Amino acid sequence: MEALPLRLLPDADLRTSLQEVVASRGLRAAFLIAGIGSLRQARVRLAGAAKPITLAGDLEILTLSGSVGANRSHLHMSIADAEGRVIGGHVAPGCIVRTTAEILVLLLPEWSFSRDLDPTTGYAELVIQTIDPDATP
Repeated sequence: MEALPLRLLPDADLRTSLQEVVASRGLRAAFLIAGIGSLRQARVRLAGAAKPITLAGDLEILTLSGSVGANRSHLHMSIADAEGRVIGGHVAPGCIVRTTAEILVLLLPEWSFSRDLDPTTGYAELVIQTIDPDATP
């Protein structure tokens, strides 16, 4: 395990940037431990909804956590608007950093995360596998 603190700059897409950081290190598994910062636009899929909603304006990231895998990520966040109203859900592409996003990522080089359809839930759920360090790719 390795902790990786990150700062994403203005105009970065939160979800895409996190997936790119993990992939650029040749890894297949990471966990977001914490995240704070600000967004100018958020795309969040609420519980039970089929599609994300879009929020615009000055938004604060209150919490950010989740898993990043080889083929998909599963991220949740709560955000507050300029009036202090809080909303949370699944992070969709299109969450754009306003001033900064400060994130702590736990890199897991000996693990692989993927998502496969789970017939019990009807959703693509996390599949966790260890990586044999002696195996050739």
